[in-house]
Formats: sequence, C-alpha cells, structure tokens
Amino acid sequence: MHSLILHGIRLGELQKWRHLRLAVNPFQNEPPFSSTSASPEACRKGNNFTVSYLVDSLGLTTKLAESIGSEAKGRNPDYVLSLFKSHGFTDSQISTIVTEYPQVLTLDAEKSIAPKLKLLLSRGASTSELTEIVSKVPRMLGKKSISIYYDSVKCILEADKSSINDSFPHGTSLENKLRNVSVLRGLGMPQKLLIPLLISKSQPICGKENFDASLKKVVEMGFDPTTSKFVDALRMLYQMSDKTIEDKVEVYKSLGFTEEDIWEIFRSTPTFLKISKNKMLNSLETFLGLGFSRDEFAMIIKRYPPCIEYSTESIIKKTEFLLKKMNWTVKAVALHPQVAGYSLEKRIVPRCNVIKALMSKGLIGNELPPVSSVLSCTDEKFLSKYVMKHDELVPELMAIYTGEVDQ
Repeated sequence: MHSLILHGIRLGELQKWRHLRLAVNPFQNEPPFSSTSASPEACRKGNNFTVSYLVDSLGLTTKLAESIGSEAKGRNPDYVLSLFKSHGFTDSQISTIVTEYPQVLTLDAEKSIAPKLKLLLSRGASTSELTEIVSKVPRMLGKKSISIYYDSVKCILEADKSSINDSFPHGTSLENKLRNVSVLRGLGMPQKLLIPLLISKSQPICGKENFDASLKKVVEMGFDPTTSKFVDALRMLYQMSDKTIEDKVEVYKSLGFTEEDIWEIFRSTPTFLKISKNKMLNSLETFLGLGFSRDEFAMIIKRYPPCIEYSTESIIKKTEFLLKKMNWTVKAVALHPQVAGYSLEKRIVPRCNVIKALMSKGLIGNELPPVSSVLSCTDEKFLSKYVMKHDELVPELMAIYTGEVDQ
C-alpha cells in the first residue's frame, strides 16, 4: 500500500498539486521583485498594509488578498500601489488591475512600471486616458513594447465611442483602423481578439477594400467572430490574393483533396491555407512511405490538420512505434491521427507499455484495444481502466507506467 501511495503521488497527484499551486500562486516563475524599489516612507514593512488595502479599499476577498500579499512579501507591493495612486488611478481601477493581473505587484515599480507610465504620458496621453487604458489591459505593463498595446486599446476605445456612420479622420490609416474596429465590434468581436489584429505585422485591420472583401468571405463561411479562428481566417484571406488561393486549392486537389475537403479543413484550421506546396508534398511522401494510401493521407489531414506541421522525424518515430512495436494497423492509426500530437516519451510509450504488460498476462485478451481507448483518454480514465482495476498488480503496473521498470 505504501508503494502504491508513492506511485500514485508521483504519477497523478503531484501533477494535480502542481496545477493547483499555479492556480493559487500566480507569481510562480515570475521574475523576482526588486527589494530596493521602495523607500521606508513609501512602503511599510511586512504585508499587513497590502492585505488590508486589497481588502478594504479594492474589495478583494481576504483569501485572495492574503495569497497575493504572501507571495509578494519582500517585493514591496505597497510601492506599486502607491505608484498607481500617484498617477491618478482610482481604487476601482487598481482593483481591476490587481485582480486581472496580480503579477503586477511583483514588478519593480521604480525600474519597470514607472518608466512605462512616464513614456505614455510623454507621448501625449492625458491622466484620464492613461488610467482608463491601462486598467482595460493591465497586462501591457508586463510587456516590453507597451506603446503598441496602449495605441491598440486606445483605438478600440475610440471606435467604441463612435459609430460606423460617424465621420472618421481622413488621410491616415487611423481612418481605416477606427472604421474596421467598429465593424468588428458590431459583429461582437471581443477586445482580447482585436488587440492581436491591431498589433499584427500583416495589419489586416488597416486595409479597406481588401479588408471588406476578406471579412465578407469569413462571415459567409460561418466563422464565429468571438473566436480566434475568425481572426486566423481573416488574416489568411487578407494576406492572399484570389489567384494565390486558387493556386493553393489546385495543389491540394492534386494531392487527393476535393474542394469541399479543402474548405472544410480551412474552417477547422484556418492556418492550413498557408501550408506550402513543398510542405504538403513532403508530408504526403512521409505518410506514403509509412504504408498509408493517398486516401488515408487525405483522411488524416481532414481529421487532424495540425499534423501536417509536425516534423518528418516526429511523424515517423511515433507512427513506426504504433505500427511496429504495438502492431496496430495502418487503418487504425489513420482513424485517430491526433495521436501524432501526443508526446512519445510522456504519453504514448508509458501507456503502451502498460497495455503490453496486461496482454502478456492475458488480462485484456489477445486483441489490442482501440487506439483511442489507450491514447486519447485522460490520464485518470486510462489509469482507472487499465491499472486500478487490477488490484494485486497496481504497484507493478504503476512502476511500468512511470518508467521505474523497463518493459
């Protein structure tokens, strides 16, 4: 029993505990806070002031405040709070910042936050603009290039205050930005998706005719404007001319895909359209070399488009293990191509070793379980189905699963 407990903790509970700690401790793996930032006048020693302020003034729960105060202890979070107050942030805005981005209290107020606020003010931001925009997207304080995030949020707010029929300023890309942001806002696109579009190098949101045409196609295809797939699709179509898209479709058709297949894949994975002809040909050659037919290759890509982005070496290693070491059929693997995205060392091999051990003992029959039953389920379900039900063998099977015993 002691061995079982140890193995159980190593396998699952430790992992769950790690996730729990990350959830409760948002500061883990964050850079240390400078202990030299605050003067005695600006900060009180200990975290009593921080916790009290977070609870009494900002309205955080005592539990959350104590967690933040404890983790930020020794990093002078009081100075960060004082800095916000001195720049005109209201208690409500500070509460939003700390709640949405608690790591801000671990940043060096003097060396990290203050220079960024000073930069934005030097660019002409008013106090009210500064506080409103930073509190809308507080994570920008942790970015190196804060200006581009600030400008993006400002653009979104300005568009929100206007309407599509308003007279926007003419002569610069600002006109297109405000107009296009208004259109996307009208479709229901949230701010978190607008910001990546505004800071994108391709700048689709700055266009006009091309933007309108691309947006029309994306909407007609049924993409949901509240999802990242909508953004990816808009980017893809905006960057490619009709001629480029037609050429790509012809290449994909020559590899065994129907036009219906191509757009079905595009709807599930918009970035599929950027795959080059050579990449597609190399991928086809790899799968054919492993024993798959052209039809099976097309089915694999339709079912799991991301696999075409994986390296040839990764595809070969994983597939050969499944076909040669486990003796699953080509068809069985083709039906579940998502396994190409699983880790060979951390998921595929450990689980398959348990299955081989059970088969050698005649505990699950002579036929292999389905690929999905072994590899696609959660760790908890796998252990419940193939390990925990064999009471006397649990320690041995766990040792095989964790790699303590070679199989």
